[in-house]
This record gives sequence, C-alpha cells and structure tokens, in this order.
Amino acid sequence: MMTRKPPKAPPIHPKDTLLRVERIPHIWCPGCGIGTVFGAVLAAIQKSGCDLDQLAMVSGIGCTGRMAGYIRLDSFHTTHGRAIPFATGLKLARPNSKILVVSGDGDLLAIGGNHFIHAARRNIDLTVLCVNNLNYGMTGGQQAPSTPFGAKTTTSMTGSPEEPFNFCHLAAACGAVYVARWTALHIRLLTNAITEAMQKRGFSFLEVLTPCPSSFGRRNKMGSALDTLKFYHDRSVIRNGIDPKEALLDYDNQIVVGRFVDIERPTFMDNYEALTRPQGAPSPEPEVQNSRRRP
Repeated sequence: MMTRKPPKAPPIHPKDTLLRVERIPHIWCPGCGIGTVFGAVLAAIQKSGCDLDQLAMVSGIGCTGRMAGYIRLDSFHTTHGRAIPFATGLKLARPNSKILVVSGDGDLLAIGGNHFIHAARRNIDLTVLCVNNLNYGMTGGQQAPSTPFGAKTTTSMTGSPEEPFNFCHLAAACGAVYVARWTALHIRLLTNAITEAMQKRGFSFLEVLTPCPSSFGRRNKMGSALDTLKFYHDRSVIRNGIDPKEALLDYDNQIVVGRFVDIERPTFMDNYEALTRPQGAPSPEPEVQNSRRRP
C-alpha cells in the first residue's frame, strides 16, 4: 500500500526572519521603489552583524514610513516630521543601541527639516535613510522640497517654480559624518552604503532616488517604473569623494551619485560625557557593536 507523502512546507525566504510576514502583502504601489530599498535595508542589517536586540527602526509618516511596520524589530512609526526627535530620545535613553531612521523626503526635510539640521549639527549617532520620490506620494502627490524645477505635482499643476534642496549638501553642511546618494537601480552599492552607515558612529545620511510611477511619474509622463530605472541607468554618474555641493541632481543632464562624505568627529554623547565626567575620571572605551544575532 502506497503512503502519501506529506505536503512540502513552503520555502522560507532568506529575509523572512526580519519580516512580519503576517502583514504581507504590503501597501506600496506596483513599480514603487520603496520595496527595493526595503530589501536593501534588510540585506544591510544582515550584513552588518548588528545585535538585533540592540537595533531599532524609527519612521515618520508617508509611504516609506510603513517600513517600520513590516520589519521584525523594535520599531516606532511616529508622527509626521518627528522621526528624528523620537529616534534621538531613544538613542539618549539607550546609548548602546543602533537606531535606523527611514522616511521620505517630505517627512524628513520639509516638516521635519529643523529636526534634521540640528541632529546633524549635534552629531547624534543615527543612521538616516531618506527615500526621495520627488513628491508627497502618500498624501496626494503634492510638491515637496525635492521636486525638480518645472515638475508637475497636485500643488504645482503648471510646474514647480522652486529650486529643490540638494539634500546631501545640506546634510554635510550641518555636520553629518557620512553622506551618500544612490538610486533604486544601484541596489548592491546601496546595500553596501547602508551597511557602512550603520557601522559609522555619528549622524549618517543616505539619500535614495526611487520611482513613484503612480503619482510623480504619471503626472510628469515618465512612463513605467522600468522606464525610470532605465533613466537612472542612462543619467547616473558615480563621483565618490566630491564636495556634496557639486553633487547636483540635474535631471536634464546628470544624476550625481556616490559616497561624498566619510569623516570622523565626536558624537553628541562623546561631548556630553566629556563635559559631565568627574575631574580625573578615565575616558570611557569607544562603543563597540555586539555581533550576536537573535535566533
């Protein structure tokens, strides 16, 4: 008599241990680049060797902010524009933790802009990942501080009359110790950059250009998400080590990407402890990341 074999268990994806799979499928639109960036974040976490019990993700409001709900880590989905101050509070309360801030260009650098510049100035030990899709994607496709001059949004129907921020130049001018920009096309380089930023002590900033075909791309006749990735391929120029003020986003000519800043300077906690340490007391040992992994 033949015995029927039990059905095979579904294969486990290598990143499933970092995902709240019960919340999948995700809410991101078809062709959105955020899922690709999220995959790079998960790969970088695995590659970095960080202790998952000492790692937390903080996000603001917006499409990118939903990453915090899908990752199987301690995470905090905060109010609009307030991801960095919440992350700062968490870092000060638990100095040995590693905090990863993920959010969009509008959340981090419009309503959250003041928090951004002062966290960089203080050199708070945070890794900040800004997913830049050139508009407020979740709330209707409004103009953002990243919207290119002349681009159409729901609040600039005839074209944006404003020049956008150069986020990397802003971060470097405010004191960030690590600054880089990549696109959703440069996935391996992006993964390496996130890993480097997570292993850096101090305020690290990464900008990632991503397609938004449902909103920005549709209004500006950019075609499909694949067309946007081809656009990144054709226009991107890697220029590592240049002054970030020269790292312009000229969508008619060149998109400059690369690692622009990688320096060392005392963190906020270094300075605070130096000022509050009793006279004659020895300096504390530099913080070392634990490589223990959660089962």
